[in-house]
Amino acid sequence: MLLAGGEWVSQWPSPSPCCWALLVGSLEGADPPFSASPARALFLRGSTAQSIRLCLLPMTKAVGLLDADVYGPSIPKMMNLKGNPELSPKNLMRPLKNYGIACMSMGFLVEETTPVVWRGLMVMSAIEKLLRQVDWGQLDYLVIDMPPGTGDVQLSISQNIPVTGAVIVSTPQDIALLDARKGAEMFRKVHVPVLGLIQNMSVFQCPKCKHETHIFGADGVRDLAKTLGLDVLGDIPLHVNIRETCDTGQPIVISQPQSDMAKAYLRITTEIVNRLPTPPA
Repeated sequence: MLLAGGEWVSQWPSPSPCCWALLVGSLEGADPPFSASPARALFLRGSTAQSIRLCLLPMTKAVGLLDADVYGPSIPKMMNLKGNPELSPKNLMRPLKNYGIACMSMGFLVEETTPVVWRGLMVMSAIEKLLRQVDWGQLDYLVIDMPPGTGDVQLSISQNIPVTGAVIVSTPQDIALLDARKGAEMFRKVHVPVLGLIQNMSVFQCPKCKHETHIFGADGVRDLAKTLGLDVLGDIPLHVNIRETCDTGQPIVISQPQSDMAKAYLRITTEIVNRLPTPPA
């Protein structure tokens, strides 16, 4: 999950159940200049990105969301947005808005069922346009929904936006933790401090008998955090309501704000914000 601020796996198992993390930085001083006022850049992925950015709203003035997953953009569906961005008088794309969040995604520029079959250079060109040719306006946070992995997109964004921190999001099974550790090492190599880890799909509670089962293992993320000398910022349970609200474009922190899941996202957001430096005046 990158916080520049998800659904890293839409709350259900996938071949890549680990997502990169929340990167936090300032857009001021980016080279070339960013089309936004000075703001803290926060990198996340998927449903976590969606929920964290909505939890930021009561704490701040304005939040933007950039979907950097060019091959599999999910933000339009999760934010219940359709259509193409309009152009400003300066020929910049205007983000689409819902729930008070300004959103930009490759999903607004291609048909929903059309695959993006591009080589790396074309993907990087698209990312550059999404970063530099969007009129974000006045932002306090820009949340970037990142693809999984340690490839060109992660490196390019980390190196082109001044970043002050990152958060790794992973499920607790061993195969995901291997990738999570690689993500932490990648950020350290590009001199991005890791603020902490989030354990996703930490436990499943039977809706009938309330018995709890650790489907993906217990405390794997905590063990990794201890090895890396980092904190665990919180746990997100495996729950059907998270999947359903993502699929319908009604984020759980909006549609079910008093639920345990929404409260978990809010606690994690508070932990993140408390670890951020005060933004420049």
